[in-house]
Amino acid sequence: MSHILINILAGWAGLALFMTVLWRFAMARDNAGWVDFGWGLSLVLLLAWYSLVAGGEPWRRLFYLVLASTWGLRLSWHMFQRLRSDRNEDPRYRLLREHWGESARWKFYFFFQAQGLANVFLSLPVYLLMSNRREDFSFFDLAGALVVAAAVLGESLADRQLRQWKADPSSQGRTCRKGLWAVSRHPNYFFEWVHWLAYPVLGLSLLGTTLAAWWPLTLLGPVLMLLFLIRFTGIPYTEKRALASRGEDYRKYQREVSAFFPWFPKSEPQS
Repeated sequence: MSHILINILAGWAGLALFMTVLWRFAMARDNAGWVDFGWGLSLVLLLAWYSLVAGGEPWRRLFYLVLASTWGLRLSWHMFQRLRSDRNEDPRYRLLREHWGESARWKFYFFFQAQGLANVFLSLPVYLLMSNRREDFSFFDLAGALVVAAAVLGESLADRQLRQWKADPSSQGRTCRKGLWAVSRHPNYFFEWVHWLAYPVLGLSLLGTTLAAWWPLTLLGPVLMLLFLIRFTGIPYTEKRALASRGEDYRKYQREVSAFFPWFPKSEPQS
């Protein structure tokens, strides 16, 4: 158990260094939005470390690394493209910068570090899976891989639909209701959460092994992400910004479309 703790702490130390470098880069550009790019990439780097030091079957370590990296690298690439095409700081972080005033620079440092620490906790289920010594490829491995594929495809589709909507000059001042955005106000967040559901499914391959009792740890990812997205860093800030920019159009969207889980839209009664 001590060597596992050492591996996790070493990974955390590496993330702290990575996020420090990224913070300096972001502050030099007056754009804290780079933390979103670093969040996905730092998770991939941490899992790459785990794949080297975890005690499970080598093919399993590589398998789980590829699954998680597919999601993490897609997210980082998406954020990189956004940051490259729009140098303006995300309004969420601009609000924080204004709120924090002169202390914003150092408070952003701790914000960056908090993102790295969050990844340490979110990565624990994957470390557990990478420690699995089961040799055969189970049905649960296949099912989990399919969940990851669905999450990546769904999030990619939601991002593409939103980009196409924003590129249309006639959509200015209106809320996107195209495709997935007609059944969820935040389909990108929803599929981001679906990705973390893959790990409890993959964790069922632990049944019959000495690690079976640790399966509940695989629930850490979906539970934490649901809290982050619905209560803290995701939906609340995004919707506050949308209300400020689109007003009544977005309030109508809130009344008619599910906030997170895709569902049939409501129709408002005609007055």
